[in-house]
Amino acid sequence: MPLLGGRFRTDQLRRVAHSAVAEMTYLAGWMAFDAGEHRTAQRYLTIAARIAAEAGDGPLGGHVLRALAHQAVDLGHPRRALALADASMSRDRYGQASHRERALLAIVHARALAADGDRAGTLAAISRAERDLARADTNEAPARVGFFQEASLAHETACALRDIGQPLDAEIHFKRSVATRRRQQFARTHSVTLGYLGAVQVQRGNLDEACATWNEALDAMTGVQSGRTRDVIVRIQSDLSPVRQRGGRHVTALDRRARGMLRAIG
Repeated sequence: MPLLGGRFRTDQLRRVAHSAVAEMTYLAGWMAFDAGEHRTAQRYLTIAARIAAEAGDGPLGGHVLRALAHQAVDLGHPRRALALADASMSRDRYGQASHRERALLAIVHARALAADGDRAGTLAAISRAERDLARADTNEAPARVGFFQEASLAHETACALRDIGQPLDAEIHFKRSVATRRRQQFARTHSVTLGYLGAVQVQRGNLDEACATWNEALDAMTGVQSGRTRDVIVRIQSDLSPVRQRGGRHVTALDRRARGMLRAIG
């Protein structure tokens, strides 16, 4: 049964209307995801995928499936993430998308492969995403993927490399993401990248550098309301836990600052 009722004068009008509703529903789901309201996000994103399928809008359907795969990676469900990411890479989704959108689908596919432990597949998917983004034309892509630039690719690449046990390479790509992002326009994502970078640095034994990075992350979060940034603060405290005894006053001050920000967020 169609999700949208009503009659349309032409099939083209029906498709356009369904695509518009699917995209609005996707945006509601992504906002819920960013707020950490994962059940709500999954519900909206699943509905958006169904409406996009009814519209016959393969690229939009792939975009929504990519979001669901991203969520599944974050929630620790690698098999579900990979199934969703695989579906987003089909001929009628990835195959019909702009090069910029293809790059986004491919790098989330890499994230899912990394979460599932497929090192070779992860590296191949990263290479595909890099090739796709290199071919992207600034005028070809729909507005929904305008955000996906070099900084975004570097961030997701770093996450994938981290997850397959390559922390040095992950650190390099996180730093590239930090260096190339327009910080004021993407403050929320910038703070998340810095949080992840600090975690890799402490993993590699560079505690002082990690503390400096995490303080930058907390600076970037000032005035930002997001479930994902709150998660980063919680993660900072978790990563600090095993090194508190050897960190001295820098760790103590950072921990105190993180606790204060958590209290302020509520």
